[in-house]
Parts: sequence; structure tokens; C-alpha cells
Amino acid sequence: MDSSPELQRFLEQEKQNMMVKELVGKLTSMCWDKCITSAPGSKFSSGETTCLTNCTQRYLDMTMIIAKRLQM
Repeated sequence: MDSSPELQRFLEQEKQNMMVKELVGKLTSMCWDKCITSAPGSKFSSGETTCLTNCTQRYLDMTMIIAKRLQM
């Protein structure tokens, strides 16, 4: 099996891309379900915008904390 440095870098990049897509999917689903409580209109309400912003920030903060702890 070819394990050249280029192949290893490519595989690592693909793995990271997959993880980012998974994170975005989870984040979108979780925060949407929490913050959008009625049929969405053409624009989010100020409460929905605030909720989405806070939810996203908390989720990303926790993901970073968990990732740092796993690296220890």
C-alpha cells in the first residue's frame, strides 16, 4: 500500500473536511431546532438571530474545550 507523504496529507485533509462538514451539520440541526420555533419567514427575528448566535458560539466553544482535553 502506498503511504507516501502526499497521500497521508491528502487523507488527513479529507478527514478534517469530513469532520468540519459533520460539525456544521450537527450545529445547524441542533441550533435550528432550539432557536426556530415557528415557520421561518423571509428574515429571522431578532430573538432568533440572538439565539442562533449564542447557540453556535456555545457549541463551538465546547467543541474546542473537548478537543483540547482529548489532546492531553
